[in-house]
Amino acid sequence: MTETENKVIIGTAPDSWGVWFADDPKQTPWERFLDEVAEAGYKWIELGPYGYLPTDPSRLADELKARDLQVSAGTVFTAFHRGRAQWEEAWEPARRVAELTAAMGGEHIVVIPAMWRDDVTGQAVENEVLSSEQWDSLFTGHNELGRRLAEQFGLRQQFHSHADSHVLTQEDIETLLKNTDPELLNLCLDTGHAEYGGASSLDLIRTYPERIGYLHLKQVDPGVMERVRAENLTFAAANAAGVMTEPPGGLPDLREVIEEVERLDRPIFGIVEQDMYPVAFDVPLPIAKRTRSYLLSCGSRTRVS
Repeated sequence: MTETENKVIIGTAPDSWGVWFADDPKQTPWERFLDEVAEAGYKWIELGPYGYLPTDPSRLADELKARDLQVSAGTVFTAFHRGRAQWEEAWEPARRVAELTAAMGGEHIVVIPAMWRDDVTGQAVENEVLSSEQWDSLFTGHNELGRRLAEQFGLRQQFHSHADSHVLTQEDIETLLKNTDPELLNLCLDTGHAEYGGASSLDLIRTYPERIGYLHLKQVDPGVMERVRAENLTFAAANAAGVMTEPPGGLPDLREVIEEVERLDRPIFGIVEQDMYPVAFDVPLPIAKRTRSYLLSCGSRTRVS
């Protein structure tokens, strides 16, 4: 591998423009999102919620080409801990996302587990702790999903730990990695959500270097995090309080993370995410520009393309 191939490839996602849903009047219109991504200087994006961007491959390809953008990944949501009955419910939307991702030349699917508290209302919808049987269902479901994504679409499953989900802490993440097939599941290391759960991004990179398949680069505000833990705030409330903050003002230190990832000696996507739903339409672009400039100053071989 040449030195130029060893790099963190910086991109962004609809999430950084306040997009959580396929259709919501509080969200930045998709055309404006694409225009501003290009204006900010990014070359790579994720699809975001299926249906936010055009789902017709020809139309989406034209829109991306017009702005010199490419797709790194799609995103799907699963609840495999709930048992085998969840499989078909998860597969049909995952299949659609995978089909569009592959058509756009993407190579990854970011998989986010169901939250035990609703991501908008914060209401508890199930028990916070999984039983051993539920863990087994989770492992089995993700191995099967990874197999289908690889065999049918040539895509890699990248599991994303998440606030208010059952896989959040360092122990949770390590349990998942130890009980799943590395050929079928790797980690989308979301540095903000790892920090939220008390997990160390640096330790995960150093301990499981071969399982780091993808990055979401974000930071948490330590002051807000103290309140989240003291008051057991829901992620909905934490997000509204500004728990995810603009780099480099939060934790973890993304310069350290990027330097550690560069030591893995292989290309890897580092997609910027700053959860801030809902947000005024004029807020994301300046943040996106500043964040891009900061991240490109980190490490020695970090690039946008």
